[in-house]
Amino acid sequence: MMHEPRKHPRMSAAELDHIVAGGAMIDIDSKHELQARPAVSGDVVRTLLGNRMLWCAYIGQYCTIALSYFFITWFPIYLVQARGMNVMQAGFATMIPAIAGFLGGIAGGVISDWLIRRGWSVSWARKTPYIVGMAVGCCIVLSAFTESNLLIVMLMTVAFFGKGAAAGAGTWAIVRDTAPREAVGLAGAVFNCVGNIGGIVTPIVFGYIVQATGGYNVGLYFVAAHCLVAAVIYLLFMGKIERVKVS
Repeated sequence: MMHEPRKHPRMSAAELDHIVAGGAMIDIDSKHELQARPAVSGDVVRTLLGNRMLWCAYIGQYCTIALSYFFITWFPIYLVQARGMNVMQAGFATMIPAIAGFLGGIAGGVISDWLIRRGWSVSWARKTPYIVGMAVGCCIVLSAFTESNLLIVMLMTVAFFGKGAAAGAGTWAIVRDTAPREAVGLAGAVFNCVGNIGGIVTPIVFGYIVQATGGYNVGLYFVAAHCLVAAVIYLLFMGKIERVKVS
């Protein structure tokens, strides 16, 4: 069902050259490439841990995962304990933002690729859906100012759609566009590791906030702050998205 680029029956030489010019490593699994590839060195590790653009991507993934894990862990509990829903109602209410996040992920990737086809730079085609999506995710904080369960579910749905759009355009796509050729897998591992720390920290911190304050509003501010931080980092600090070269 799947063909490598060089072996695809409908691959023309011109298209293959275009793919290579765009940065794709089409021979990454070949015996010659594997033998020629240098071992991971201290320079590679220092590059992955010392590059500002990559750290912006890592922090962006941390914030994205933090929002995801709020929905996975505390959102259903919030609906039951703070909003008085029964378990069945909370289950359906939780499903709606999850579907929106799924659709947002597809939309973010489609929009990002469409912007590139329209002539946008890779940097802004990747960053714009991410920045807008995470900015939209900030609307989760408005849940602290309404008593309407319907409005809360709508706000959470919009926030999770924004998070999905951000993830679809500005997380793993950026790793693909920026990872050093010598360490594609290691770059993805560091990115994923830092991101998933958000999945560890967020549920614990949120729980302590609920325990300390006796309510959920401050916890909602905490989660929304991740969206704001991520959008600002991508907008002001990331800079140009480009392939990192090991120094």
